[in-house]
Amino acid sequence: MHPTTYKAKAYSAISETSPLASTKINRREPTDRDVQIEILFCGICHSDLHSVRNEWSEFMPTNYPIVPGHEIVGRVTKVGSAVTKYKAGDLVAVGCMVDSDRTCPHCKAGLEQFCPNMVLTFNSPDKHLGGVTYGGYSESIVVDEHFVLRLPSNLNPAGAAPLLCAGITTYSPMHHWGVGKGQKVGVVGLGGLGHMAVKFAHALGAHVIVFSTSPNKKEDALRFGADEVVLSRNADEMQKHGGSFDFILDAVSADHDINAYINLLGVDGNLTLVGAPAEPLRVPAFGLIPRRRSLSGSMIGGIAETQEMLDFCGKHNISADVEVIPIQKVNEAYERLLKSDVKYRFSIDMASLKSE
Repeated sequence: MHPTTYKAKAYSAISETSPLASTKINRREPTDRDVQIEILFCGICHSDLHSVRNEWSEFMPTNYPIVPGHEIVGRVTKVGSAVTKYKAGDLVAVGCMVDSDRTCPHCKAGLEQFCPNMVLTFNSPDKHLGGVTYGGYSESIVVDEHFVLRLPSNLNPAGAAPLLCAGITTYSPMHHWGVGKGQKVGVVGLGGLGHMAVKFAHALGAHVIVFSTSPNKKEDALRFGADEVVLSRNADEMQKHGGSFDFILDAVSADHDINAYINLLGVDGNLTLVGAPAEPLRVPAFGLIPRRRSLSGSMIGGIAETQEMLDFCGKHNISADVEVIPIQKVNEAYERLLKSDVKYRFSIDMASLKSE
């Protein structure tokens, strides 16, 4: 039996070529463990755009209509009878996941992002209502309390929204590889992910070097906490740092020479990919073997780690640099995202939906 539902305003796309447009969607009334949230801000992630345009059809085909958005900040409006962690009025957040099986070894280890039955915030099967889950480009959302996060009250909600994907995506690998004081850390690419990586590495006490193709990003990189900025097209500057890094986070999704960065790693140095270039990367074995270097990837983080990241941001007053837009400008924002014309993340002010 399906739970009772209510209508919520949202923006959706009905095909891979259609723009996002105003619509109404069904949301479930909270079951006993659910939290109903009025969405205040939702960040725009590049994966929203990929999904709306069905660009990941090989491994994550899009079901239409799609309501994207998984960088959600909002206020609790109602809770189910068994909810203990939240009450109406609380400032909360929801990231890329809204459910998992809770029983697999990954879930038990707090790594819900690797659960084989993980339910994504949008475009995953919806066990409550049938069809697929709808994301944060909406006035409200209903989520199991386990997947709701507490937002530190000192953070600006608009700038905090991107922490739920761009934030945890860069914090998690640094946490996993033990980035800290006295380490030399590189960040490749200063976009939505890269600018968060610089802020985290700096707050963790590392010596931070940003690699960028654009000289005009130097000022911003230093403002975010970088100690140095290297123009990646300058071979001499690159060579100067050969074999000296403990950790490098690569946030570039365009095709690029990964070996230039592998060669900068010291003994036991790690390079983690969080950007996802469409074409396979060529990595010669002898780039890795002589110094026991490793190349890895990383995907978001578990619920406990995401809460830890939000608390860390609260303590160090870290949030994303955002351009706040009304929902009515979302299609224009997608076009600008394709041109990397954003500093450094779009955050949608959901109050703008009220006028729809």
